[in-house]
Amino acid sequence: MSEKIALTPATHTTPPAKFSHGVKKGNILQVAGQVGFLPAVEGQPPTPAGPTLREQTLQTFANVRAILEEGGATWDDVMMMRVYLTDVDHFAEMNEIYNAYFEEQGLNEAPAARTTVYVGLPKGLLIEIDALAVLS
Repeated sequence: MSEKIALTPATHTTPPAKFSHGVKKGNILQVAGQVGFLPAVEGQPPTPAGPTLREQTLQTFANVRAILEEGGATWDDVMMMRVYLTDVDHFAEMNEIYNAYFEEQGLNEAPAARTTVYVGLPKGLLIEIDALAVLS
């Protein structure tokens, strides 16, 4: 049986509770919900990348990618992404940002994805993304 490995890239803060930013077991890597916080600075609270959906979405992608890379995965290994928005009016803009980002990344095949509106994110945060990757 494979060992379960918790993943916390150097760019991320230590989680505030008993959970991991990502977990890898065998060839499966689950990235926990990530938000648009800038890279961690020792002794400072997490800071959003900015007030706009674009700034937060691009930083959220960077945070998800950091965990994928920590676990030896790439965007091409992602099978499923779940996107949580705090405002239904952000769907179209998020889709534009999403499409442009993954075109720039040269993604071979798009993962399955689901977007839903979720109002439970901390104040000021507009988006959260989690991902499931299967490494070959």
